[in-house]
Amino acid sequence: MTTRHFDHPGLLYHDADGFLSATLPFVRSAIRAGEPVLAALPGHNLGLLRRALGADAGRVDFADMTVTGRNPGRIIPGLLLRYAAAHPGKRVSFVGEPVWPGRTSVEYPACAAHEALINTVFEGRDATFLCPYDATQLTSSAIADAWRTHPVMIDHGVRVSSPSYGDPVTTAGDFNVPLPPPPASAEVLAYRRMPDLAGVRALVRRRAGPLLPRERLEEMVLAAHELAANTLRHTTGPGRLAVWTEPGLFACQVDDSGHITDPLAGRVPPHPLLSSGRGLLLVNQICDLVRIHTGPAGTSIRTHALT
Repeated sequence: MTTRHFDHPGLLYHDADGFLSATLPFVRSAIRAGEPVLAALPGHNLGLLRRALGADAGRVDFADMTVTGRNPGRIIPGLLLRYAAAHPGKRVSFVGEPVWPGRTSVEYPACAAHEALINTVFEGRDATFLCPYDATQLTSSAIADAWRTHPVMIDHGVRVSSPSYGDPVTTAGDFNVPLPPPPASAEVLAYRRMPDLAGVRALVRRRAGPLLPRERLEEMVLAAHELAANTLRHTTGPGRLAVWTEPGLFACQVDDSGHITDPLAGRVPPHPLLSSGRGLLLVNQICDLVRIHTGPAGTSIRTHALT
């Protein structure tokens, strides 16, 4: 019986040549082995790799990580697990860059937690993830986190075991950090009963309506409804909704007294026979960012929609 082997190296690259000198051989080796390959990269590196592959590019699936992976919580369920499920019985290879220069401080903890949790979700699976990190433009703390979230690292062509790598769930928990408070200009609504959800939907629709196209607006209304409904299903209430705008985005935050104890909640689809566990998964799929801070004192969940 073939032993399943999961490999998750982080790649530190210092320029375009360093990026290609590692990613090109990785992708071409997977192609020769007959493995499905998905390259999910920010736009510039996506184009760089595609052009360098030449005719081989037709044998690779590509995704723009700034779109598909804008919300880090969407990457595991919406991209990685879906791609693996589309190729049953085959080892799959990924080149994925969820942490790129320009990620905001609000986004970053969700990115780092995602990188840690990949190790838990794909343990024992036939898969390889090569995760590039721009060592010249990312902060020193982001590079240090790459060493913490990858069992092995590649730098200047040298592959070494990471001395900083630890238990993935514990590491992901280190990024369960408080959210910045909503601004004073945020509009706030308390809700306590199921009939109050109509007010939740109305507030989001009124504040986001002038900013978002109709379909996108209805998605954000649905996301707020799902989060508020979870408050009423899983806590004794009440909950609080805050909505506001920032340059380029509409923000919504739900606060309640619940405690989400499963670090994979919203990142792994529940068993088909289970009737719950899909609300947060849905929210991850339709929002451009989902940040969660949770603990015994309560939970805050912030969502963004780019405008």
